[in-house]
Amino acid sequence: MEGEPFFGLNRYHIALAVLGLVIILARWLPRLISRREPAAAPLMILFGAGIAVWLPDLATLPDPRETPLPWELASELTVIVALFGSGMRLDELRPWSRWRPTFRMLGIAMPLTIFAVAFLGVGLTGMTVAGAVLLGAVLAPTDPVLAADVQVGPPQEGAEHPVRFTLTTEAALNDGLAFPFVYLGLILAAEGLNPGAWALDWLLRDVIYRIALGTAMGWLGGKALGYVLFRFPADAALAQTGSGVVALAGILLCYGSTELIEGYGFISVAVLGLTLRRIEKDHHFHKRLHDFSESIEHALTAALLVALGTVLPLLFRDLTWSQIAVAAVLLLVIRPAAGWLSLGRSGLGWRDRSIVAVYGVRGIGSIYYLCYAGSHMEFVDEDSLWSLVALVILASTFLHGFSVGWAMDQSSEKQGARALGSAER
Repeated sequence: MEGEPFFGLNRYHIALAVLGLVIILARWLPRLISRREPAAAPLMILFGAGIAVWLPDLATLPDPRETPLPWELASELTVIVALFGSGMRLDELRPWSRWRPTFRMLGIAMPLTIFAVAFLGVGLTGMTVAGAVLLGAVLAPTDPVLAADVQVGPPQEGAEHPVRFTLTTEAALNDGLAFPFVYLGLILAAEGLNPGAWALDWLLRDVIYRIALGTAMGWLGGKALGYVLFRFPADAALAQTGSGVVALAGILLCYGSTELIEGYGFISVAVLGLTLRRIEKDHHFHKRLHDFSESIEHALTAALLVALGTVLPLLFRDLTWSQIAVAAVLLLVIRPAAGWLSLGRSGLGWRDRSIVAVYGVRGIGSIYYLCYAGSHMEFVDEDSLWSLVALVILASTFLHGFSVGWAMDQSSEKQGARALGSAER
């Protein structure tokens, strides 16, 4: 129209352009000094924080403490896609002795971490017991989204080293297994420290029933999806179309139906990936399914990390020295010590045992759990919880992102490759 400027500076379009620029820079800058990818995650968070500081009018995302729903939905979708991808990556599940370190991390290290973090939450930061238990549950799982660099490669690559196998299977399963403790925090907030009134119900419903149902639904979903993809109709199976969107459709169907009947959807989509991968396991379509889901996961993760960065200045207003101490102790003492203790007699050498113990990355899953709890119950400690969890995610992406390449080079996988190369020369 006449009189209007030719160039309209629409804030939404500026935000899109800045988001694209930030993601490209975060992916590109680390390659000036290294070919490794993990450094991109902390840079996305920092660049997002820079946007909030330098362009405050542009960063208008809702505060997750006051409006958790959009954060919950975005992080939920990211995590379920990542969990499916973790299951799809595994070429071989046997021999079952390979799972010994995983079961020890899930059954020993994770409960120890939850207990230790909850104890610190009460003792150091003055949280309520309910808030401290929730904090432990939120920060205990290894994140399946940001831990990709220490996991096994795409389907059909083979050579799945025990360190990568353990970290992949741990990340695939412990998100769902942390959910009973999230519910425990909610129960404590609602009913208080009176186990006689709720302990049996929590054990039967939130632990046994929901875990079993999630596992069963994932297995059934994988079998059904595999039948539709590869076997019926025999002359025009969906796998022949090459469309990876079926992976996303299967994830949504399995997750949504499991949640409708009160099972753990996180467990179901991980088992879905594990089960589907066993069907026609040499078929090239598995790699297409994995690559498609991984592309979605990377896109959602990048947007969420930048978004988290934009709200960091807001969340860090309530940060205290005691919370900083808890974050440091979790990352530097609790997770490594719990992992090291749990992996005794697991069959891993000391190098591999150390790497598995240390590399429990915290990230998108923690955002989801905290949003989920916040949307179901108002916690007295909610501001403290968000400050501490945001700090742990930031510190974890830095600590693990910048050191994981060196650490994996110290594993027996790399040491063996070097020894073989020297022998051949």
